[in-house]
Amino acid sequence: MGLFGFGRKRAKRQAEGDVEDQKDQSKELDESRDAEESTEKPDQTSQTSQADGDETAAGRDEAEQSGKGPWDSTDPEAPDTDEYLDIGALMLPFLQGSELRLKANSQTGDVLGATITYKSSSLELEPFAAPKSLGLWDEVRADLLKANPSCKEVDGVFGKELTLPVKVKGKNLLTRVVGIDGPRWMLRGIFSGPAAKGGKEKDVLDGYLADLVVVRGDEPLAPRDLVPMHAPITPNQRRGEAEDPESKDDESAQIPGKPEGPFDSDQQTEVKTTLSRGPMFSEVR
Repeated sequence: MGLFGFGRKRAKRQAEGDVEDQKDQSKELDESRDAEESTEKPDQTSQTSQADGDETAAGRDEAEQSGKGPWDSTDPEAPDTDEYLDIGALMLPFLQGSELRLKANSQTGDVLGATITYKSSSLELEPFAAPKSLGLWDEVRADLLKANPSCKEVDGVFGKELTLPVKVKGKNLLTRVVGIDGPRWMLRGIFSGPAAKGGKEKDVLDGYLADLVVVRGDEPLAPRDLVPMHAPITPNQRRGEAEDPESKDDESAQIPGKPEGPFDSDQQTEVKTTLSRGPMFSEVR
């Protein structure tokens, strides 16, 4: 009986040991599961932080892009304009396949603006005088928003810009209006066609605008006066003038059609000339 009694106690201890082993195993499983969960949580946080970082980087890239151009002619980091087309207030980069139209006063012939056409899109450019303190684009943008209920303000590559539907030949077309403030100037660009919405033509003309150089000059002008422009002078013509200094004595020969004094941007305008831009801007029609 003693033997059987011992056996029962041993069986009882063994059963109790099995229960303890099961508790220990359960505890180990719980600890392992907790460890796995704690390991997963930092990964999720890391992924969220990485996503936030990517969005921040994208926003930073866009902000940096908006600060690259257009350039002021006195900026030491401005691009080399040796091969640019000179129209006075603007030095225009070469864009293969593009066409330039100059807008002029119908009576005086004063140049009032320039339009770059690329494929099915266009970019109209108007340089205005501005006060030394920046911020003229803020005022102009507010005026446009107030005058046009269908105008909307959005964030773009060059900062705050506007989308504005306009009616042309009975059709509503979307335009994109951007403004860039520089030292004593503001440049307004109006995109139309596919470049007003997105896609490759937008990217090309955005890049064109970013490479453009503004020549404000020292002439005193009231804010919102157009900075004077003139008929195109090609790089070859400028090089010819440099080789023949006597030609500089004749201002009309040096800068054909150069206007005198500030312009009124509200004057009636017409297309004055079209420039088919070959490799060296050599053809004027």
